[in-house]
Amino acid sequence: MTADSPAELAPDDAVVVSEEATGDSVNRLEEEGEVAADYLEELMDIADIDGDIDIEVRNGRTYISIVSDEVGSNLQSLVGDAGEVLEALQELTRLSVLSATESRSRLVLDISGYRQERNVELTKIAADAVEQVQKQGGQVSLPPMGAYERKIVHDAIAELGCLSDSEGEGADRHIVVSAAQ
Repeated sequence: MTADSPAELAPDDAVVVSEEATGDSVNRLEEEGEVAADYLEELMDIADIDGDIDIEVRNGRTYISIVSDEVGSNLQSLVGDAGEVLEALQELTRLSVLSATESRSRLVLDISGYRQERNVELTKIAADAVEQVQKQGGQVSLPPMGAYERKIVHDAIAELGCLSDSEGEGADRHIVVSAAQ
């Protein structure tokens, strides 16, 4: 056995390795944020859109926010109807990060607080579905939504004491809410 083999590491060594891995992870996420911010800044320059880009690393993800204090800012054009442009821009940004780092990214992009506002709406949708299930029994199917939004709804439903499953494929994937057993 070598001195570096796992069987010969003291428990304290394992903690240090774990902390180093966490530090590497944070550094990787910070690098993702920098690459994403550079990509978005270039895109905004081409489109002549003004805004400030904020980068935050939390919960094992990179969060990029684009905001503007200017009245009449054209940032809303980067959100689109029901966040369609925002979702596409997020995917393009993830591809840019993949190209630069050779590592898949789970970064989340928010523009003008759209995702924050949408999270409030999604939490209300979850609460309404739970209330309906609790009053009437059975199941409630919610409208189709993307993976990120489904995650938010699943978490809200679990907190409210009900069960949820995703059903369907592709653009028809939706959540079905039922009472806890």
